[in-house]
Amino acid sequence: MILYNQFSLPNGLKVIVHEDNSTPLVTVNTLYMVGARDEFSTQTGFAHLFEHLMFGGSKNIENFDTPLEFAGGENNAFTTNDITNYYITLPANNIETALWLESDRMLALDINQDTLDNQKNVVCEEFKETCINQPYGDLWHHLSALAYKVHPYQWPTIGKEISHIENATLRDVRNFYQRYYCPNNAALVIAGGVQTATIETLVTKWFGDIPSGEKIIRNIPKEPMQTTARFLEVIADVPVSCLYKTYSMCRRIDAQYYATDMLSDILGSGDSSRLFQKLVKETNLCSAVNAFVTGSIDEGLFIIDAKLNKGVTFQDVETIIQAEIDKLCSFGVTERELQKVKNQIESYNEYNDLDILNRATNLAFYSYLGDIDLINNELKLFMDVSEETILLQSRALFREEHSCTLYYKSKE
Repeated sequence: MILYNQFSLPNGLKVIVHEDNSTPLVTVNTLYMVGARDEFSTQTGFAHLFEHLMFGGSKNIENFDTPLEFAGGENNAFTTNDITNYYITLPANNIETALWLESDRMLALDINQDTLDNQKNVVCEEFKETCINQPYGDLWHHLSALAYKVHPYQWPTIGKEISHIENATLRDVRNFYQRYYCPNNAALVIAGGVQTATIETLVTKWFGDIPSGEKIIRNIPKEPMQTTARFLEVIADVPVSCLYKTYSMCRRIDAQYYATDMLSDILGSGDSSRLFQKLVKETNLCSAVNAFVTGSIDEGLFIIDAKLNKGVTFQDVETIIQAEIDKLCSFGVTERELQKVKNQIESYNEYNDLDILNRATNLAFYSYLGDIDLINNELKLFMDVSEETILLQSRALFREEHSCTLYYKSKE
């Protein structure tokens, strides 16, 4: 059981405190409710750009890392299609350093032309390195655009085109900052060796005077229900050919999510999964195979990927994948197979909760989902999934008209 207290400041900042006095450390986690899905189709990659800009200095802090290093802390950030998350871990007695840093870049990030040009260069180089010059680097550009035609999930977090970052103006970037990086669009989680009463005083001191941003009304287009299977073949200079198969799935907050997530474990998570046994161990058609879900705020994807051994055809691999899917839709799973997956989920959940950073990140994310209690209740939702639920969800999920198939073909 992860206990927490929560309160909000008048400016709209949500604050969650998790007291754990068994550790001398504290994690300060700031989640901004902005990701790639909040971008315009002509200005993509901005949320990821800000992951870099937020470390470029603010009104009173020229260098973000220097005071943090003096305080014995470390920090990092990540961006997804849905959120941007920043976190700092440091000794609890130096917590005001973290609050000072986070509040100053929320209040007055120093976005000048020199900083913008520098970070644009960094992001563009990252785009080239990871998406253009790396094998399979453009995978998500192809796969996302194949699966989504209307929703902004159709481009990856790093952006649709490198030109969108190259052409970003100071005005564009400042407008993005003022809209999304404000108290009423953020959740602040403080976890570790702290007391809630003290934290309330300190958070009010450092964040209370920051003006609330304008109310954000999101008009994100809903992806229409896919009615026809889609196919794409890409030929590239990559070591081996890969097969990717996606199915449209529910949102992260929907009740069907838990059975869908467990189906990915049954099919392609680990050496004992069905597809690994068939494609890797028994037939030696593939060197690797996985199944996973995106777990997106809006309707996401169930994804199967397989690396083909040389000389193997895509059709051979697809035939076995479809056969295993047909078995799931016809016969479901055994009690033993389902229990094994539940045991894996339970073990992962317990291990994940050992780290205060994981607890802080999860509290922030569940707050964004609108139900912080999921941090304690979600395991039961997985454990309550029955064999019958798995069977029904298999039949609802694995429909060919809701699928996309990508052949990522090696030139060889």
